[in-house]
Amino acid sequence: MTVSFSISSKIFRLLIILLISSFTVISCKKSNVEHKSLFDVPLGTSVIPYIQVFTEEIIQNEPKIPGVMDIYIEESHVFSSTIGIEYRGSTSYRLSDKKSFGIELWDESNDGYDAQILGFPEEEDWIFMGHVFRAADNRVFDPSLMHHYLGYQLYRSMGNYASRSRYVELEVNNSYEGVYVFMEKLKRDSNRIDINKLKPSENEGEDLTGGYILKIDKTSGGDVATDQSLSYYENNWGDDSSYSEALSFRSQYDVLGGSLTSEPFGPKQPLETYFLYEYPKNDDITPQQKEYIQNYIHGFETALLTDDFSTEERSYIDFIDLDSFLDYFILNELTGNVDAYRLSTYMHKEKSGPLKMGPVWDLNIGYDRQYRVPNTDWIANYNNHVTDDTWMVPFWWPRLLKDPQFQAALQARWIELRSNILSNTSVLGLVSETSEFLITNGGIDRNYKKWTGVDVNYNNAVSELESYLEARLSWMDLTIGSF
Repeated sequence: MTVSFSISSKIFRLLIILLISSFTVISCKKSNVEHKSLFDVPLGTSVIPYIQVFTEEIIQNEPKIPGVMDIYIEESHVFSSTIGIEYRGSTSYRLSDKKSFGIELWDESNDGYDAQILGFPEEEDWIFMGHVFRAADNRVFDPSLMHHYLGYQLYRSMGNYASRSRYVELEVNNSYEGVYVFMEKLKRDSNRIDINKLKPSENEGEDLTGGYILKIDKTSGGDVATDQSLSYYENNWGDDSSYSEALSFRSQYDVLGGSLTSEPFGPKQPLETYFLYEYPKNDDITPQQKEYIQNYIHGFETALLTDDFSTEERSYIDFIDLDSFLDYFILNELTGNVDAYRLSTYMHKEKSGPLKMGPVWDLNIGYDRQYRVPNTDWIANYNNHVTDDTWMVPFWWPRLLKDPQFQAALQARWIELRSNILSNTSVLGLVSETSEFLITNGGIDRNYKKWTGVDVNYNNAVSELESYLEARLSWMDLTIGSF
């Protein structure tokens, strides 16, 4: 009897383990599980989704390792899946104690699959975005926790796609990690960057014209040095500028609009601008597709440089979607995004369509917390204030600001947006609503109990953010109104 009972118990435990590890998705299903955070705060007191991730292996920077993710809203267990998870970010990974993560939904074979999460359209790739917090050198980029969220919400309300985002609290392997922004990874998808799927066989005619996604950005360890130990990624600054012909192409003009005489793909020079192949990825894009998109960018840049702004004729407009350039400029300037135009800068081109700017991305260094460009100047004039950065603003934006036709279009769009979406009431109301949500649901208190060592007064951080936005809106009113 004893042996029989022991074997049955083992079989029973094995069945339970198999059932837990083989689940895929539980969509909005109620659960009576009494789940509590490590702070012993019942989830019923907060409507911020609470996410648990468990892995049996140590999470790496590359590649993703298997894990399990559970999502709770209040006391309801609303989603479960096996996932692949990895750290994300290059500079932010090195600088921050609070790491960001990239995840992919995996089925039982560790293949990606699409599903809706927290009401967002179904996809497989998602991000847990943390904010840069490093107690050792008193570093915090965004004490409000709102930089990404506010910018994406505003850009979307302007009629553009931006990563859908929602605040969550994250627990990884029984360690509470604080408040994160759960968001969509930028990629080609009908519900994200909605462009045509460009196949390797599409190498001529109209097929060759799209879709493409390019990015002006640093390279990363994941691109050029995969499968390294975690300690490598703590200090791999050289990988930030490891441009190659396989990954990228270089503008034929320097950041001042002059010709480049040096050979590309050497040590990165501040005057150079590189465009990374984001879609199709460098492993998939064909030589014909590379040649097409390189020639298209070169044609636009040449037209922008050679158009005579004292006349009514404009050839550069034939290459771009002007509305997307206007909105991209407005959002990045409003948020004071010091990385704008020169890093984390996405653009895309649909089949038979013009080049569009966006989506906006990576707004953590902004909102008067960057101290590089005065708040009484355009971020587009970054090069006038910073002369020794490896990544400078391409000539596009200072050149566009000299065009009376671009100025007139910018003025008209600004007036339209200020009447509703970007009114003081709307913008400051969003700040107030978001901060109140985080405070009243206990997220701020729990986050800063976890991340201590930096002196953060949250109410002051919110007040400073509101003051910055109010002043920036006023400055943009005066400056754009004077065109």
